[in-house]
Parts: sequence; C-alpha cells; structure tokens
Amino acid sequence: MHSAARPVPFLRDPFRPFYLGGALWAALAIPAWLGMWFHGYFTPSLTPLLWHAHEMIFGFAAAIMIGFLFTAARQWTGLGLPIGSPLALLVALWLSARFGMAFAYGTTTALLDVALLPLVALTLAWKFIRVRSWTNLPLVLVLLSLSASNALFHGSMLGHLELPPLDALESGLFLVIVVEMIIGGRIIPAFTANGSPQGLIFHSPWLYRVAVTLAVTALALAVLRPTDPWSGRVSIAASMLLAVQAIGWNPLGTRKHPMLWILHASFLWIPIGLFLLGLSALGFVPRPAGIHALATGSVGGLIMGMITRTALGHSGRAIHAGRVEQVAFALVILAAIIRVSVALTGTHSIYMWGMLAAGVLWCAAYLTYAIGYARILVAAPIPPRNPFRVVSLR
Repeated sequence: MHSAARPVPFLRDPFRPFYLGGALWAALAIPAWLGMWFHGYFTPSLTPLLWHAHEMIFGFAAAIMIGFLFTAARQWTGLGLPIGSPLALLVALWLSARFGMAFAYGTTTALLDVALLPLVALTLAWKFIRVRSWTNLPLVLVLLSLSASNALFHGSMLGHLELPPLDALESGLFLVIVVEMIIGGRIIPAFTANGSPQGLIFHSPWLYRVAVTLAVTALALAVLRPTDPWSGRVSIAASMLLAVQAIGWNPLGTRKHPMLWILHASFLWIPIGLFLLGLSALGFVPRPAGIHALATGSVGGLIMGMITRTALGHSGRAIHAGRVEQVAFALVILAAIIRVSVALTGTHSIYMWGMLAAGVLWCAAYLTYAIGYARILVAAPIPPRNPFRVVSLR
C-alpha cells in the first residue's frame, strides 16, 4: 500500500521513464541503422529502412510524446495520470515492442506495438472529458490517427493489407508534425512573450489556424498524391503561411536565450520541410530532403527543446540552458542541417559521408541528454516550477 501511494522517484512522473528511454533509444537506434547501412552488422526482423523509419516514429518520437502529453495533461486538467505500477506497465509495453521489432517481428510484436498509443489516447480523452477540456480533444484524435497509421503498417507487413508500408510510416511522421504544430502554436509564442525581453513581433491565432489547416491538407496530399503538382503548390503555400507566423514570433529576439531559440529554430524546419516537399512534388528536389527536414529537424529539435525544459521545470529546477543543453541543442540542429543538405546533393560519396556525420551528431546529441539528465530523471523531485502554467487550457 505504501509503495503504491509513493512510487519510486523514477515512476512518479510519466516524463521520467519515457524521456530517458526515448533519448537512449534515439542514441542507440541510429548507430544500429548506420551499421546496417554501411556494414550489415545488425539485421533486424524487418528490412533496415522500414525498421529505422518505424522505430524513429513509433519507438523514439512516440515515447517522448507519451511522456510529454501525460505530464502536460496533468497540469491542464488537474487530474492524476499513470504513475507507479500503471506507468511501469506502459513502459514495459513500450520496451517489449522495441525488442520484438528488432529481434522477433510477428503478430505478437505487432499487437504489442499497436496497443500502446490507443491506451494513452483513451486515458487522455477520459481526463479531458471529465474537466470539459474540449480544446484538447484534437490531440486525442491525432493520437488515434497515429495509432491507425501504425496498425496499417503492421497490417501491410504481415500481409493482411495491400498497402505500401512506407506510406503508412510517412503518414505517421506527418501526424507527429501535426502534434508539433498544435503544441508549438501554444507554447512557442507563450514562452517567447514571457521569457524574451523583446517578446513577439506579432501573433495571429487566425493566421496560424489557416496555416495549420493548409499544412495538414498538404501533408495528406503528400501521402496520397506525392507527385501531383497541386500537392506541391499547396505544400509551398502552407510553408509560406507557417513561415510568416513563425517569423512573427520573433525568433531572432531569442538568440541569446537557448531554451527559447531551440524551439524557434526547430519549428522553422516545418515550413522548410513543407517547402522541400512541395518542390519534390514539382520535380525539383529529392523527396528525402523534405522528409528529413521534418524528421531530423523539427521532430529531433523540438523534442530536444521540450525534454530539457519540462524535465527541468517538473523536477523543480530553473529552466536554464547550461553546457549540457547548449551542446545537445547545437548537435541536433547541426545533424539536421547536414542530413538535409546531403539529401539535396544527389552525389553518392557525399551522401554516404554526410549521412554518417549526421548520424554521429544525432547520436551525440541524445546521448548528451541521456547522460546529463539521467540523475535529474531518476532523483526525487522538488516542488515543480510548472513550465505548462502559461499555456494551461483548463
């Protein structure tokens, strides 16, 4: 009874095990992928490309999203969320799926992997409905859609559906981008207005809603009609609107505040990625350039920005970027720049060396976080500073 009421510190907050596990998986899965690509020294149950793409989306990104949304929802609703044994079971489910995806892929692994996100989505939905937090319900719908993409991927891999598995994975990535746009549109202007002396230049909720709607349409077309010129035009238009609003949030005004500039710099990869996807649909650039601008740049960068901020704030520490944070931020952004740049070159030798360099930098970024934050994530918390207070939607 006592241990259930007061779990060990590592299981007192959802972000703790999922942030540490997700960061370690990000640091380990990329070297494994590079080993497959260059030497074939590690061969998972799936083809290397599909394993890599799946694990970055449904292994790494999904783990961070679960930790983040559970922690944020507790602040938004004032209601408790899984800690202790229930949290440990969710983490065990995530870990078992990672093992199965690498070494024992089949129906059991697919079921374990698909089960996690619906459990999270339904838990959040119940909490949001209880406090009538209707504006947060779109996040639940996106999580369920993300789970559906994962199910489609497994259905294709197991031979139950005639669907290209890479299409399901790309739709999963794009749904992660949708979550980033929903959350980013709340926190980035709010944190900038409160934490930067120069504040915002302008912030238009109306413009942002239009931009996000157009971006969601563009991402859907990028999956359904990737080479259609109209898909490209919509994607470019969406990138322009998002860029206008992102610039209005005054990213240059945050350049001396690393905990803010990492959010701005990472968010800007979304309009860059949409622009490159648009050019790809029009036949001007390779499609992987846009995909990796979104995946390595926006997903990798925004995750790094939020797992530092929330871990510090919810462990009662000052939200300040020290050496660990600044090194991790610089490494993840540099990894994105190199990864997208080499995707645009088309030269094999440059591509191979650039992909290796980007992978090493990415691994170093998340290993820096895991080592630097392990003590914070496993130690007993002190009264939190509540980094979600300014965006509470209750």
